[in-house]
Amino acid sequence: MNSSVITFPGSNCDRDMDVALKKFGFKNNMVWHNDVELPKSDLVVLPGGFSYGDYLRCGSMASKSKIMQSVINFANSGGLLMGICNGFQILTETELLPGVLLRNKKAEFICKNVFVKINNNENNYFKNIKKKTLELHIAHNEGNYFCSNEQMNEIETNNQIALFYCDENGETNESSNPNGASKNIAGIFNKKKNILGMMPHPERMIDKSLSGDDGSIFFNNLLNNFK
Repeated sequence: MNSSVITFPGSNCDRDMDVALKKFGFKNNMVWHNDVELPKSDLVVLPGGFSYGDYLRCGSMASKSKIMQSVINFANSGGLLMGICNGFQILTETELLPGVLLRNKKAEFICKNVFVKINNNENNYFKNIKKKTLELHIAHNEGNYFCSNEQMNEIETNNQIALFYCDENGETNESSNPNGASKNIAGIFNKKKNILGMMPHPERMIDKSLSGDDGSIFFNNLLNNFK
């Protein structure tokens, strides 16, 4: 399967994502933000980092990069598009996903492992994952997901919430919410479920001896769902 990772000035997890995708069998291309066309891809990833130094709103400048029109066209045609951390912010800035990512509730950078509960597995990203919770990593200053009441009603009606922050037992509560995100939301889909935005980093959890390997479950499953 072919994948493409978009690199913006300031991206710092693009190489991590490249390593993860290749480890689990994807043939990955690195695509510069100033390119115009995407290579043939089954999956496109907007990685984490601090694109353009996170000036203005996080991800706002990246959303205007030349490559983004091809990315938008790819997603609108049904291609799988995933945004991690800053990539999630870019997806909201392009309005491919509803809502915004605000500053963390305590207005400080958070870098730690968290647990997330899979809320919707009727999609290519989480289908066939047997574990109900995954341990992943977060590293962000603006991960506080927020949307209007009207948007929240629509998201819930269409089962667009992908992941909730939770504790190791799968319980969602205030103490398991690291950044103040509305309803503990850690990731969402678009209506068609081909676009996924999430703050946690699965690419940082692919080696048990280094950090953890629940990210391996995610990538293995993703590849198998293409077959």
